[in-house]
Amino acid sequence: MRIPIFDLKEQYRQLATEIDRAIANVLQTGQFILGADVQLLEQEISEYLGVKYAITTNSGTDALMIGLRSVGIVPGDEVITTPFSFFATAEAISNIGAVPVFVDVDPLTFNIDPRQIRAAISSKTRAILPVHLFGRPANLTEIMMIAQEYNLKVIEDCAQSFGAKYLGCGNCSCEPTLRSQIQGKYTGTIGDCGAFSFFPTKNLGAYGDGGLVVTNDAQVAETARKLRVHGSISKYQNEMLGYNSRLDTLQAAILRVKLPHVATWNLKRREIAHTYNQILQGIPDIITPSISDGHVFHQYTIRVLHGKRQALIDRLHKEGIGTMIYYPVPLHLLPVYCGQYPPFPVAEQLAQEVLSLPIYPELSVETIREIAYVIKNWAD
Repeated sequence: MRIPIFDLKEQYRQLATEIDRAIANVLQTGQFILGADVQLLEQEISEYLGVKYAITTNSGTDALMIGLRSVGIVPGDEVITTPFSFFATAEAISNIGAVPVFVDVDPLTFNIDPRQIRAAISSKTRAILPVHLFGRPANLTEIMMIAQEYNLKVIEDCAQSFGAKYLGCGNCSCEPTLRSQIQGKYTGTIGDCGAFSFFPTKNLGAYGDGGLVVTNDAQVAETARKLRVHGSISKYQNEMLGYNSRLDTLQAAILRVKLPHVATWNLKRREIAHTYNQILQGIPDIITPSISDGHVFHQYTIRVLHGKRQALIDRLHKEGIGTMIYYPVPLHLLPVYCGQYPPFPVAEQLAQEVLSLPIYPELSVETIREIAYVIKNWAD
Protein backbone atom coordinates (compact mmCIF):
# COMPACT_ATOMS: atom_id res chain seq x y z
CA MET A 1 0.00 0.00 0.00
CA ARG A 2 1.17 3.51 -0.79
CA ILE A 3 -0.21 4.65 2.58
CA PRO A 4 -0.14 1.65 4.95
CA ILE A 5 -2.40 1.24 7.97
CA PHE A 6 0.77 1.57 10.07
CA ASP A 7 4.44 2.15 9.28
CA LEU A 8 7.21 1.35 11.75
CA LYS A 9 10.14 2.24 9.51
CA GLU A 10 10.10 6.02 9.95
CA GLN A 11 10.06 5.78 13.74
CA TYR A 12 13.13 3.55 13.60
CA ARG A 13 14.90 5.96 11.23
CA GLN A 14 14.36 8.78 13.70
CA LEU A 15 15.72 6.77 16.64
CA ALA A 16 18.18 4.52 14.80
CA THR A 17 21.35 5.82 16.44
CA GLU A 18 19.99 5.40 19.97
CA ILE A 19 18.37 2.05 19.28
CA ASP A 20 21.42 0.60 17.55
CA ARG A 21 23.59 1.73 20.46
CA ALA A 22 21.21 0.20 23.00
CA ILE A 23 21.17 -3.11 21.15
CA ALA A 24 24.96 -3.12 20.84
CA ASN A 25 25.33 -2.48 24.57
CA VAL A 26 23.18 -5.53 25.36
CA LEU A 27 25.11 -7.69 22.92
CA GLN A 28 28.34 -6.69 24.62
CA THR A 29 27.04 -7.61 28.08
CA GLY A 30 25.87 -11.06 27.01
CA GLN A 31 22.94 -10.73 29.46
CA PHE A 32 19.98 -11.57 27.23
CA ILE A 33 17.52 -12.83 29.88
CA LEU A 34 16.48 -10.54 32.77
CA GLY A 35 19.48 -8.31 32.19
CA ALA A 36 19.98 -4.86 33.67
CA ASP A 37 17.82 -3.14 31.02
CA VAL A 38 14.80 -5.19 32.12
CA GLN A 39 15.07 -3.96 35.69
CA LEU A 40 15.72 -0.40 34.56
CA LEU A 41 12.72 -0.47 32.21
CA GLU A 42 10.47 -1.70 35.01
CA GLN A 43 11.69 1.08 37.26
CA GLU A 44 11.27 3.74 34.57
CA ILE A 45 7.77 2.59 33.63
CA SER A 46 6.65 2.46 37.26
CA GLU A 47 7.86 6.05 37.66
CA TYR A 48 6.24 7.13 34.40
CA LEU A 49 2.85 5.62 35.26
CA GLY A 50 3.02 6.50 38.95
CA VAL A 51 2.54 2.91 40.08
CA LYS A 52 4.54 1.00 42.69
CA TYR A 53 5.34 -2.17 40.78
CA ALA A 54 5.96 -3.00 37.12
CA ILE A 55 6.69 -6.60 36.08
CA THR A 56 7.59 -7.27 32.46
CA THR A 57 6.46 -10.43 30.61
CA ASN A 58 7.01 -11.89 27.18
CA SER A 59 3.62 -10.83 25.77
CA GLY A 60 0.45 -8.92 26.53
CA THR A 61 -1.46 -12.20 26.56
CA ASP A 62 0.80 -13.58 29.29
CA ALA A 63 0.43 -10.28 31.15
CA LEU A 64 -3.34 -10.85 31.23
CA MET A 65 -3.01 -14.45 32.42
CA ILE A 66 -0.41 -13.58 35.04
CA GLY A 67 -2.45 -10.57 36.15
CA LEU A 68 -5.60 -12.65 36.54
CA ARG A 69 -3.82 -15.34 38.54
CA SER A 70 -1.92 -12.81 40.64
CA VAL A 71 -5.13 -11.20 41.93
CA GLY A 72 -6.48 -14.63 42.87
CA ILE A 73 -8.63 -15.75 39.95
CA VAL A 74 -8.83 -19.56 39.91
CA PRO A 75 -10.50 -22.19 37.71
CA GLY A 76 -14.28 -21.93 37.77
CA ASP A 77 -14.36 -18.22 38.62
CA GLU A 78 -16.34 -15.96 36.33
CA VAL A 79 -14.74 -12.83 34.89
CA ILE A 80 -16.94 -10.18 33.26
CA THR A 81 -15.49 -8.63 30.12
CA THR A 82 -16.34 -7.28 26.68
CA PRO A 83 -17.12 -9.33 23.55
CA PHE A 84 -15.64 -6.58 21.35
CA SER A 85 -11.88 -6.96 21.70
CA PHE A 86 -8.95 -9.02 20.46
CA PHE A 87 -9.22 -12.73 21.27
CA ALA A 88 -6.46 -12.57 23.91
CA THR A 89 -8.82 -10.78 26.31
CA ALA A 90 -11.12 -13.79 26.63
CA GLU A 91 -8.44 -16.35 25.81
CA ALA A 92 -6.45 -15.37 28.90
CA ILE A 93 -9.50 -15.90 31.10
CA SER A 94 -10.23 -19.30 29.57
CA ASN A 95 -6.61 -20.44 29.61
CA ILE A 96 -6.39 -20.16 33.38
CA GLY A 97 -9.61 -22.16 33.74
CA ALA A 98 -11.90 -19.23 34.51
CA VAL A 99 -15.05 -18.40 32.55
CA PRO A 100 -15.47 -15.25 30.44
CA VAL A 101 -18.87 -13.63 30.93
CA PHE A 102 -19.55 -11.10 28.22
CA VAL A 103 -21.39 -7.80 28.61
CA ASP A 104 -22.30 -5.71 25.57
CA VAL A 105 -20.53 -2.47 24.73
CA ASP A 106 -21.38 1.20 24.47
CA PRO A 107 -21.72 2.15 20.76
CA LEU A 108 -20.15 5.55 21.42
CA THR A 109 -16.98 4.37 23.16
CA PHE A 110 -16.72 0.73 21.93
CA ASN A 111 -15.93 -0.14 25.57
CA ILE A 112 -17.86 -2.33 28.00
CA ASP A 113 -21.17 -0.76 29.03
CA PRO A 114 -21.11 -0.45 32.86
CA ARG A 115 -24.90 -0.13 32.94
CA GLN A 116 -25.15 -3.80 31.97
CA ILE A 117 -22.56 -5.25 34.34
CA ARG A 118 -24.73 -5.75 37.41
CA ALA A 119 -27.13 -8.03 35.53
CA ALA A 120 -24.19 -10.29 34.61
CA ILE A 121 -22.93 -10.76 38.18
CA SER A 122 -23.51 -14.19 39.73
CA SER A 123 -22.34 -16.03 42.83
CA LYS A 124 -19.28 -17.14 40.83
CA THR A 125 -18.24 -13.69 39.63
CA ARG A 126 -14.83 -12.72 40.95
CA ALA A 127 -13.59 -9.97 38.64
CA ILE A 128 -14.26 -7.42 35.91
CA LEU A 129 -11.82 -7.12 33.03
CA PRO A 130 -12.47 -3.87 31.12
CA VAL A 131 -10.59 -3.18 27.87
CA HIS A 132 -9.50 0.35 27.03
CA LEU A 133 -10.21 -0.29 23.37
CA PHE A 134 -8.38 1.69 20.68
CA GLY A 135 -6.71 3.72 23.46
CA ARG A 136 -9.92 5.18 24.95
CA PRO A 137 -10.23 4.67 28.72
CA ALA A 138 -13.28 2.66 29.76
CA ASN A 139 -15.70 4.15 32.30
CA LEU A 140 -13.62 3.24 35.35
CA THR A 141 -15.63 5.29 37.82
CA GLU A 142 -18.72 3.16 37.29
CA ILE A 143 -16.69 -0.04 37.01
CA MET A 144 -14.79 0.57 40.24
CA MET A 145 -18.03 1.47 42.05
CA ILE A 146 -19.56 -1.85 41.01
CA ALA A 147 -16.38 -3.73 41.92
CA GLN A 148 -16.36 -2.23 45.41
CA GLU A 149 -20.07 -2.93 45.87
CA TYR A 150 -19.68 -6.64 44.98
CA ASN A 151 -16.11 -7.14 46.25
CA LEU A 152 -14.75 -7.91 42.78
CA LYS A 153 -11.23 -7.58 41.43
CA VAL A 154 -10.54 -5.30 38.45
CA ILE A 155 -7.91 -6.25 35.88
CA GLU A 156 -7.45 -3.56 33.23
CA ASP A 157 -6.61 -4.67 29.69
CA CYS A 158 -4.35 -1.82 28.57
CA ALA A 159 -2.89 -3.49 25.49
CA GLN A 160 -3.92 -0.48 23.40
CA SER A 161 -3.76 2.30 25.98
CA PHE A 162 -0.20 2.91 27.15
CA GLY A 163 -0.09 6.53 28.29
CA ALA A 164 -3.87 7.03 28.34
CA LYS A 165 -5.22 8.89 31.35
CA TYR A 166 -8.60 8.43 32.96
CA LEU A 167 -10.09 11.90 33.21
CA GLY A 168 -13.62 11.02 34.26
CA CYS A 169 -16.82 9.56 32.90
CA GLY A 170 -18.62 12.87 32.52
CA ASN A 171 -21.34 11.66 34.88
CA CYS A 172 -21.76 14.02 37.82
CA SER A 173 -23.85 11.43 39.70
CA CYS A 174 -20.80 9.22 40.24
CA GLU A 175 -19.49 8.87 43.78
CA PRO A 176 -17.33 12.00 44.24
CA THR A 177 -14.69 10.51 46.56
CA LEU A 178 -13.96 7.63 44.21
CA ARG A 179 -14.00 9.95 41.22
CA SER A 180 -11.42 12.23 42.84
CA GLN A 181 -9.21 9.25 43.75
CA ILE A 182 -8.92 7.93 40.21
CA GLN A 183 -9.23 11.14 38.18
CA GLY A 184 -6.08 11.85 36.18
CA LYS A 185 -4.44 8.47 36.72
CA TYR A 186 -3.00 6.40 33.91
CA THR A 187 -4.94 3.39 32.73
CA GLY A 188 -3.64 0.24 34.34
CA THR A 189 -2.98 1.92 37.69
CA ILE A 190 -6.59 2.16 38.89
CA GLY A 191 -7.76 -1.45 39.16
CA ASP A 192 -6.05 -4.22 41.12
CA CYS A 193 -3.63 -4.59 38.23
CA GLY A 194 -3.16 -3.60 34.61
CA ALA A 195 -1.87 -5.66 31.68
CA PHE A 196 -0.04 -4.04 28.76
CA SER A 197 1.28 -5.23 25.41
CA PHE A 198 4.49 -4.11 23.70
CA PHE A 199 3.55 -5.64 20.33
CA PRO A 200 5.42 -3.59 17.68
CA THR A 201 2.39 -1.57 16.52
CA LYS A 202 1.33 -0.47 20.00
CA ASN A 203 1.72 3.12 21.20
CA LEU A 204 4.85 1.90 23.00
CA GLY A 205 6.02 -1.01 20.90
CA ALA A 206 9.02 -3.33 20.98
CA TYR A 207 10.63 -5.08 18.01
CA GLY A 208 8.95 -8.34 18.91
CA ASP A 209 6.52 -9.53 21.56
CA GLY A 210 6.50 -8.12 25.08
CA GLY A 211 4.12 -7.37 27.91
CA LEU A 212 3.80 -5.81 31.35
CA VAL A 213 1.82 -6.18 34.57
CA VAL A 214 1.51 -3.15 36.84
CA THR A 215 0.03 -2.94 40.33
CA ASN A 216 0.16 -1.07 43.61
CA ASP A 217 -0.29 -4.31 45.59
CA ALA A 218 2.94 -5.88 46.87
CA GLN A 219 1.45 -9.39 47.05
CA VAL A 220 0.12 -9.18 43.50
CA ALA A 221 3.56 -8.02 42.32
CA GLU A 222 5.36 -10.84 44.13
CA THR A 223 3.03 -13.45 42.64
CA ALA A 224 3.44 -11.97 39.16
CA ARG A 225 7.22 -12.13 39.46
CA LYS A 226 7.01 -15.79 40.47
CA LEU A 227 4.58 -16.70 37.70
CA ARG A 228 6.72 -15.20 34.93
CA VAL A 229 9.70 -17.42 35.92
CA HIS A 230 8.20 -20.89 36.34
CA GLY A 231 6.56 -20.06 39.66
CA SER A 232 9.75 -19.25 41.52
CA ILE A 233 11.74 -16.35 42.89
CA SER A 234 14.78 -18.43 43.88
CA LYS A 235 16.21 -20.79 41.28
CA TYR A 236 15.09 -24.41 41.71
CA GLN A 237 12.60 -23.41 44.42
CA ASN A 238 9.40 -23.51 42.38
CA GLU A 239 6.39 -22.61 44.52
CA MET A 240 3.62 -22.81 41.90
CA LEU A 241 3.03 -23.74 38.27
CA GLY A 242 4.09 -20.70 36.31
CA TYR A 243 5.24 -19.69 32.86
CA ASN A 244 8.39 -19.00 30.90
CA SER A 245 7.38 -15.38 30.36
CA ARG A 246 10.40 -13.12 30.57
CA LEU A 247 10.89 -10.00 28.48
CA ASP A 248 14.11 -10.24 26.46
CA THR A 249 16.79 -7.79 27.53
CA LEU A 250 17.12 -6.62 23.91
CA GLN A 251 13.44 -5.66 23.84
CA ALA A 252 13.75 -3.88 27.19
CA ALA A 253 16.67 -1.84 25.87
CA ILE A 254 14.66 -0.81 22.80
CA LEU A 255 11.65 0.12 24.93
CA ARG A 256 13.85 2.24 27.19
CA VAL A 257 14.87 4.31 24.17
CA LYS A 258 11.24 4.74 23.13
CA LEU A 259 9.64 5.44 26.52
CA PRO A 260 10.68 9.14 26.74
CA HIS A 261 8.96 9.77 23.38
CA VAL A 262 5.62 8.11 24.06
CA ALA A 263 3.85 11.21 25.45
CA THR A 264 4.77 13.19 22.33
CA TRP A 265 3.67 10.32 20.09
CA ASN A 266 0.34 10.06 21.91
CA LEU A 267 -0.23 13.78 21.52
CA LYS A 268 0.46 13.43 17.80
CA ARG A 269 -2.08 10.60 17.57
CA ARG A 270 -4.72 12.86 19.13
CA GLU A 271 -3.86 15.62 16.67
CA ILE A 272 -4.27 13.17 13.79
CA ALA A 273 -7.66 12.10 15.14
CA HIS A 274 -8.78 15.74 15.37
CA THR A 275 -7.72 16.36 11.77
CA TYR A 276 -9.61 13.30 10.55
CA ASN A 277 -12.70 14.33 12.53
CA GLN A 278 -12.68 17.88 11.21
CA ILE A 279 -12.73 16.72 7.57
CA LEU A 280 -14.99 13.69 7.97
CA GLN A 281 -17.58 15.31 10.25
CA GLY A 282 -21.06 15.30 8.75
CA ILE A 283 -20.37 12.89 5.89
CA PRO A 284 -23.42 10.68 5.29
CA ASP A 285 -23.07 7.08 6.50
CA ILE A 286 -19.86 7.86 8.42
CA ILE A 287 -19.70 8.14 12.22
CA THR A 288 -16.40 9.54 13.47
CA PRO A 289 -15.06 8.57 16.91
CA SER A 290 -15.66 10.91 19.80
CA ILE A 291 -12.46 12.31 21.28
CA SER A 292 -12.51 12.04 25.05
CA ASP A 293 -9.91 13.47 27.39
CA GLY A 294 -7.07 11.03 27.90
CA HIS A 295 -7.77 9.07 24.69
CA VAL A 296 -4.46 8.08 22.99
CA PHE A 297 -5.88 6.68 19.73
CA HIS A 298 -4.06 3.41 19.26
CA GLN A 299 -6.50 3.12 16.36
CA TYR A 300 -8.63 5.73 14.60
CA THR A 301 -11.85 3.84 13.96
CA ILE A 302 -14.91 5.11 12.11
CA ARG A 303 -18.26 3.43 11.60
CA VAL A 304 -19.53 2.96 8.05
CA LEU A 305 -23.30 2.53 8.05
CA HIS A 306 -25.89 0.80 5.86
CA GLY A 307 -23.63 -1.96 4.57
CA LYS A 308 -21.29 0.40 2.72
CA ARG A 309 -18.06 -0.55 4.48
CA GLN A 310 -16.71 -2.88 1.79
CA ALA A 311 -17.35 -0.30 -0.91
CA LEU A 312 -15.32 2.25 1.05
CA ILE A 313 -12.53 -0.26 1.66
CA ASP A 314 -12.40 -1.00 -2.05
CA ARG A 315 -12.19 2.71 -2.89
CA LEU A 316 -9.42 3.34 -0.36
CA HIS A 317 -7.44 0.32 -1.50
CA LYS A 318 -7.79 1.46 -5.11
CA GLU A 319 -6.12 4.71 -4.03
CA GLY A 320 -3.36 2.77 -2.26
CA ILE A 321 -4.64 3.49 1.26
CA GLY A 322 -4.51 0.70 3.81
CA THR A 323 -7.34 -0.10 6.23
CA MET A 324 -8.06 -2.69 8.89
CA ILE A 325 -11.18 -4.07 10.56
CA TYR A 326 -10.83 -4.38 14.33
CA TYR A 327 -12.76 -6.67 14.92
CA PRO A 328 -14.79 -8.49 12.25
CA VAL A 329 -16.10 -11.19 14.61
CA PRO A 330 -17.15 -10.51 18.23
CA LEU A 331 -15.58 -12.90 20.71
CA HIS A 332 -18.81 -14.73 21.54
CA LEU A 333 -19.23 -15.68 17.86
CA LEU A 334 -15.72 -17.07 17.36
CA PRO A 335 -15.67 -20.84 16.76
CA VAL A 336 -14.13 -21.53 20.16
CA TYR A 337 -17.07 -19.86 21.98
CA CYS A 338 -19.87 -20.00 19.41
CA GLY A 339 -23.18 -21.27 20.78
CA GLN A 340 -22.24 -20.67 24.42
CA TYR A 341 -23.53 -17.11 24.74
CA PRO A 342 -26.61 -15.03 23.96
CA PRO A 343 -26.52 -12.32 21.29
CA PHE A 344 -24.76 -9.03 22.01
CA PRO A 345 -26.41 -6.77 19.43
CA VAL A 346 -24.21 -3.69 19.80
CA ALA A 347 -20.97 -5.65 19.46
CA GLU A 348 -22.41 -7.56 16.51
CA GLN A 349 -23.48 -4.36 14.78
CA LEU A 350 -20.12 -2.68 15.36
CA ALA A 351 -18.34 -5.69 13.89
CA GLN A 352 -20.21 -5.01 10.65
CA GLU A 353 -19.46 -1.28 10.62
CA VAL A 354 -16.06 -0.45 12.12
CA LEU A 355 -13.13 0.50 9.92
CA SER A 356 -9.72 1.68 11.12
CA LEU A 357 -7.78 4.21 9.07
CA PRO A 358 -4.00 4.79 9.01
CA ILE A 359 -2.71 6.35 12.21
CA TYR A 360 0.85 6.55 13.50
CA PRO A 361 2.76 9.53 14.87
CA GLU A 362 4.84 10.05 11.73
CA LEU A 363 1.78 10.45 9.49
CA SER A 364 1.88 13.90 7.89
CA VAL A 365 -1.02 16.34 7.90
CA GLU A 366 -1.00 16.29 4.10
CA THR A 367 -1.38 12.50 4.07
CA ILE A 368 -4.17 12.59 6.64
CA ARG A 369 -6.04 15.13 4.54
CA GLU A 370 -5.53 13.04 1.42
CA ILE A 371 -7.06 9.99 3.11
CA ALA A 372 -9.96 11.99 4.51
CA TYR A 373 -10.71 13.66 1.18
CA VAL A 374 -10.77 10.29 -0.60
CA ILE A 375 -13.49 9.27 1.86
CA LYS A 376 -15.32 12.54 1.40
CA ASN A 377 -15.26 12.22 -2.38
CA TRP A 378 -16.42 8.60 -2.16
CA ALA A 379 -19.41 9.69 -0.08
CA ASP A 380 -20.27 12.43 -2.58
